[in-house]
Amino acid sequence: MGFQTGLSGLNASSKNLDVVGNNIANVNTTGFKNSRAEFTSLVASSVGPGTSTNAAGLGVAIDAVAQQFSQGNLTITGNALDLAINGAGFFQLELADGSIAYSRAGNFKLDNNGSIITNTGASLRGYPTDTAGVATSTTPGALVLPTGAPVAAQATTSITAELNLDASDTRVYNAGTDTPPRTTYGTALTVFDTQGSPIAFGVNFTRAASTAAAAPAPALDNWDVRDSAGTVLFQLRFDSTGSLYAPATNPTVTIATPSPTTPDISATLDVSGITQFAAAFGVTNLSQDGYTSGSFVSLSISETGVITARYSNGESQAAGMVALADFRNVQGLAPVGGNNWIETFTSGQPLLGQPGQGKFGVTRAGALEDSNVDLTAELVNMMTAQRAYQANAQTIKTQDQVMQTLVNLR
Repeated sequence: MGFQTGLSGLNASSKNLDVVGNNIANVNTTGFKNSRAEFTSLVASSVGPGTSTNAAGLGVAIDAVAQQFSQGNLTITGNALDLAINGAGFFQLELADGSIAYSRAGNFKLDNNGSIITNTGASLRGYPTDTAGVATSTTPGALVLPTGAPVAAQATTSITAELNLDASDTRVYNAGTDTPPRTTYGTALTVFDTQGSPIAFGVNFTRAASTAAAAPAPALDNWDVRDSAGTVLFQLRFDSTGSLYAPATNPTVTIATPSPTTPDISATLDVSGITQFAAAFGVTNLSQDGYTSGSFVSLSISETGVITARYSNGESQAAGMVALADFRNVQGLAPVGGNNWIETFTSGQPLLGQPGQGKFGVTRAGALEDSNVDLTAELVNMMTAQRAYQANAQTIKTQDQVMQTLVNLR
């Protein structure tokens, strides 16, 4: 038994206690991954030609401190900017010096420029998208939300009407003779010009004379579509089943704007959802695609990482997509503090992708991933490491007593 053997045991046990202590200290650290000390034996041997000796142990050493990337529990926070990864992957971050790091901690914030950042100022990276949430590039960059300038107004270009005209009411509208006009049904909605100014657009439906059957065309019931001034815009024709027969394509309507400098609104009117059944007149849908300008109000993030910005005008538009990264050997990542890792030659280069695709996990907004440290297990590990330290100290003490016995021989 040598002093060196006991000393190696003390050093290894001390490092093991450091690892256990670091795990316990980070039990409440968001996205933290625990580590374990892995021991290896030290052996002294001399092997030569024709020589065989028994190996003598020289003690122990820490061979590696291995990170454990198991999934941590998800805690619901309700904060829209809190983001957890359920499954494989890391958030890709751009640090202040421009270097790239990776993290599982999703407790993000918004700065005054609209950037999504960590507590240490690193920017979350992702893909740019169109307003529908489809990525427009495969190269990620720092995500910046449109929190400053308002979203621009959009003029109405399409109107959709879904309604039923009462087939049982066969009285034909006669302009100038009916007081009030008979068989007239109307509805209205608000449309928007290029500056986002709201304009009321009314549309009326009046029964017109039917068209007699003339082969190959069937007999048709006709309705004139008029604006609020009574001008006929176009005509709807229905067959005997109450289905729309004409027009075959959606007509275009022109709506005058009150400003002489603002162009009139030209919009297609989708009439494919209009029917003529023997039921009361009723509107089931009347919508249009225009809107006034609006300022940023809030955001939400989907399971596929698409960030949707909501505006004061009631509109919602995609404003980017969170990128995830993964590695062939995640245990090769080097921890650099601040809940971050960086790639190394051992980890390999990052594989980038969208949440929910391939082997990447999904993102969960309003939640955070807890540390994966099992506190009970770590306390047991700490007691075991303490016993090992004490036992190794005892071997040194015993060796000292043996040496003292030899010195005292006469």
